[in-house]
Amino acid sequence: MQYTKPALTYEQQADLLISRGLIADKDELVEKLRAVNYYRLSGYWYPFRIHDDPNDAFQPGITLRQVWERYTFDRQLRLLVLDVIERVEVSVRTQVVYQLSHRYGPFGYVSSSTLPKLSTIEFRRLIRSIKREWLRSSEEFIQHFRSKYEGARLPLWMASEIMTFGTLLTMFKGLEQNLKQTIAADYRITDSILQSWLVALNGIRNTCAHHGRLWNRLPGYKPLIPKQRKHPQWHNPVQVTNGRMFGILTILKYMMNIIAPQSSWADRFKALLTKYPDIPIVQMGFPENWTDCPIWK
Repeated sequence: MQYTKPALTYEQQADLLISRGLIADKDELVEKLRAVNYYRLSGYWYPFRIHDDPNDAFQPGITLRQVWERYTFDRQLRLLVLDVIERVEVSVRTQVVYQLSHRYGPFGYVSSSTLPKLSTIEFRRLIRSIKREWLRSSEEFIQHFRSKYEGARLPLWMASEIMTFGTLLTMFKGLEQNLKQTIAADYRITDSILQSWLVALNGIRNTCAHHGRLWNRLPGYKPLIPKQRKHPQWHNPVQVTNGRMFGILTILKYMMNIIAPQSSWADRFKALLTKYPDIPIVQMGFPENWTDCPIWK
């Protein structure tokens, strides 16, 4: 089947949406479409459509304000989530560098024996990735190192500063189990739980970095939730699940409780919900009594 839809002008796009029942001033709608691509914005009006309508008609009474409110809420949510993921990433990066360099020295990471959980192919990709970032980096500390230690490898604590989150995740996956356990113990969880969290957060970070829709997203990878016996705060009086953003946000709040308990991040998130009271947070997986969760107190 061939795709035959033509490109439409902003005015034609606006006329199409209004013909489908969206209540909007045409000039304002054209202004919004100039600012935000039609296809990107369609992810925010999709829930307002009549299900299975062949003409993609909107439900009665849906306004541009409602659609735009979802979009602006999501944009501000992404900024908040990126902020806290950065804090988590820096913290874990610090622990990985500390443990690995103290066990094997500043250049131990270039030996596959120090990352036994990686296959030969995975290890080679990791080293290539670090080298690629090193060669293209314009960071002043990298330039200084090159000029002073010509031909030398970067020590791990420098190499880590140019690693992507994905590269850090690969390095963590490759660590021997006792090192993973040592790092995870700082966060009062098991290494398997921490690894699952990092995988999930890497996916969420990529979504945020590419300006993807976040607020009602289903995580591509479902992180593990700590078991009730050792971690009752994840289960009573609120059951934290892993299939929606509530689980991801609760993981971030848990990590911040340890990394930076003085942070006002949770207050800023709650203020965002207050600012947009019409956002149906149930679609984010929030139960009605979510503020009773001990992690959020």
